[in-house]
Amino acid sequence: MGVILGWRPGGGFGFVVVSGLLVIVCAWSLSWIFAFFGVVARSASSVQGISFIILFPLTFLSNAFVPTKSLPSWLAWFADVNPVSHIVSGVRALANTGAWTSDVWLALLGAAVVVAIFAPLTVRAYMRKA
Repeated sequence: MGVILGWRPGGGFGFVVVSGLLVIVCAWSLSWIFAFFGVVARSASSVQGISFIILFPLTFLSNAFVPTKSLPSWLAWFADVNPVSHIVSGVRALANTGAWTSDVWLALLGAAVVVAIFAPLTVRAYMRKA
């Protein structure tokens, strides 16, 4: 849709694909958190509530919708350390310039840490229930 509206990725098609893969890897890593809550929670509605409590602040208190320079200092600080901000900045850098910035590496590191913590917890919780 963006290309139809006039956006031209400066990084080229290959980096658009890489940025899409970055989003998929980070989303997959976050899915381990919700898989864990899905195993330990008593109902689907409680998992939905928990996921809303996690995703709402991470998404809306990031740089996804507004530049951090326009935010109050305390909120800009949170947006700067927010993992979603690193994902968004990394995707923008890859797609727009083809640059592997520190945000790309921080997003991948964050994804690896989440998987390293929640994958074993999820499998262990599942095995206890089975």
